[in-house]
Amino acid sequence: MLDGLRQFIADIVAPSADPDLSFDDTGYLLAATALLVHVVSLDGEPSAAEKRKLHSLIESRFKLDSGKADHLIAQATRAEGEAVDLYHFTSVIMRSVNEEGRLRIIEMMWELVYADGDVSEFEDNVVWRAADLLGISSRDRLELKHKVAEQRPSTSSASVPKAEDAAL
Repeated sequence: MLDGLRQFIADIVAPSADPDLSFDDTGYLLAATALLVHVVSLDGEPSAAEKRKLHSLIESRFKLDSGKADHLIAQATRAEGEAVDLYHFTSVIMRSVNEEGRLRIIEMMWELVYADGDVSEFEDNVVWRAADLLGISSRDRLELKHKVAEQRPSTSSASVPKAEDAAL
């Protein structure tokens, strides 16, 4: 609680140097990054592979340099820690991003899920819920899952289809 108060005071005294990375109705980069941070944090502390993949995705997909990517990830980590549900982020994305962009966000989520080679039920469920809130069909979500899984080495049990996958 004290850390939150300190951060609040620090933000008032010295606001972020980059207003484009603030969380508001147009802060879809922060909202999308917070979803990605949520995915890598589901099974505890993110692994080194997950952290590298997150940073790489943020830089390449959002066309940010390393410093801005670090700043965005730090802000997203704070925002994700304060959020009570995914709707807070997905509603911003829905207002700001077209379907193609939302599909890319779900694909990025799958890339992070597969970054450590192991897909947990929690990770699978969060991507399902986020996709649903983003208006992505089950078919598209599963196609993206399989696309990302096929790009991974087949040594992982994570690429084994689940019963839900066979239903569609």
